[in-house]
Amino acid sequence: MTDTRFSPRRALLSVSDKTGLVELAHALIAKGVEILSTGGSARTLRDAGLPVKEVSDHTGFPEILDGRVKTLVPWIHGGILGRRDKAEHQAQMQEHGIAPIDLVCVNLYPFAATVASGADEEQCVENIDIGGPAMVRAAAKNFASVAILTSPTQYEAFLNALAQGGTTLAERRAWAAAAYTHTAAYDGMIAAWFTQQDDEASKINGVSLPPVLTLSGQRDTLLRYGENPHQAAAFYRDGSTRPGLATARQIQGKALSYNNLNDTDAAFEAVAEFEAPTVVIVKHANPCGVASAGSVVEAWKAALRCDPVSAFGGIVALNRTLDEATAEQISAIFTEVIVAPDAEEGAKAILAKKKNLRLLLTGGVPEAQAPGLSFRSVSGGFLAQSRDNGHVTEDMLKVVTKRQPSKAEMADLLFAFRVAKHVKSNAVIYVKDQATVGIGAGQMSRVDSARIAARKSEDAAHAAGETDALTKGSVAASDAFFPFADGLESVVAAGATAVIQPGGSIRDQEVIDAADKAGIAMVFTGMRHFRH
Repeated sequence: MTDTRFSPRRALLSVSDKTGLVELAHALIAKGVEILSTGGSARTLRDAGLPVKEVSDHTGFPEILDGRVKTLVPWIHGGILGRRDKAEHQAQMQEHGIAPIDLVCVNLYPFAATVASGADEEQCVENIDIGGPAMVRAAAKNFASVAILTSPTQYEAFLNALAQGGTTLAERRAWAAAAYTHTAAYDGMIAAWFTQQDDEASKINGVSLPPVLTLSGQRDTLLRYGENPHQAAAFYRDGSTRPGLATARQIQGKALSYNNLNDTDAAFEAVAEFEAPTVVIVKHANPCGVASAGSVVEAWKAALRCDPVSAFGGIVALNRTLDEATAEQISAIFTEVIVAPDAEEGAKAILAKKKNLRLLLTGGVPEAQAPGLSFRSVSGGFLAQSRDNGHVTEDMLKVVTKRQPSKAEMADLLFAFRVAKHVKSNAVIYVKDQATVGIGAGQMSRVDSARIAARKSEDAAHAAGETDALTKGSVAASDAFFPFADGLESVVAAGATAVIQPGGSIRDQEVIDAADKAGIAMVFTGMRHFRH
């Protein structure tokens, strides 16, 4: 194939997203291109005063079956698929009155948006595009002679090529690749939707794990590098409307890195666990301070108190609108990213002075208990599991010690266990007054996690000019059971008066006896929160 420029003589424009459609058609008409169109696209062009020919007038075949069949005819697909370099194809097209179509501009029925709107099954099925994907795939297959545009973001490059005499083979090949990616993602969404309609009994934690799992994503940003400079990376959107990174607007600051995005997601998912005004500070994907209070500024102060050293250069997540007072406090230390549902104008003005700080506004807080899948690549494939949307409530707890936890201890125990869910295993968390006062993360030994958290609380106390470790009088949470009594004894030594853990060890009674001997309260959740 020779990479020569090729200018269309006839274009078929049929899009759900009308962005830039009129401008595209105007430029084509100025070059003498005949415009074919259907339905809403044709109306949009006529309303703009542009000449357009209905597909049914071009084919001599009317739309039938409520519009389900309008382009699935030889005069359309023959015009797209006919090879210009084969005399036999040209002769057959002439014999059957098939005019060539050199440009296809199609984007598909808004299936994902229809599903997200809560539409019923009939509406969702009617928004499964058939003719659109068929035309897209046909045009992409015949990229040697046909240009296929599937997104308004491609129009500028196409018009630039048109101004230079037409598209090149390389450009058409690139658009063809994008077109097949587009239809693959579309079919993947539909397949996932059909799978989710299966009988509820076949689901696990509200999600299906089908025999064939199709993943798709639209590349949003090429990142400078991955976790390390020698790794390539990009951010892809999966079409989800759940508040978070995919819905966030970056208000200010330099470009986000792979690690920024990863840590920001971890922080925002953690802060979504809490109903009261809450702040989460994350460093290297682990919370280093979490607190709830009557206001976000008080929550920030309490979260920072847990580990002010690790908070330097961290990610801060809020589950409330960022106000001026909180922005002033956060801006006093070096912070990489702040993510919140919204921000006051005054808060934005304060943070604008910190040119490198990124401010992300998501428009909402994700539902922590929403079902979904999470993935991890392994050699030769990937692991899929339902996301950890487990939520322990007081009525699920079993008090296993002689001493019952007080009302205040019970509230702190539940808070601590929610935090533990977002800390790398093995995790031990100390909490007092709805704020973390010590976090031990990612150790091979649970005892080490308990001791590290206690030591860091001593460091934080000394930094604040206090004599007692912050863990004195706290409660402790463990993400999984204590396999031996030594872990329990470590949190008692740190000053904890009550403990929450899943239970389930063959040595549970040994641990319970140690708790009774120490005179502390302990509750079992029956739910584990490993996070690796």
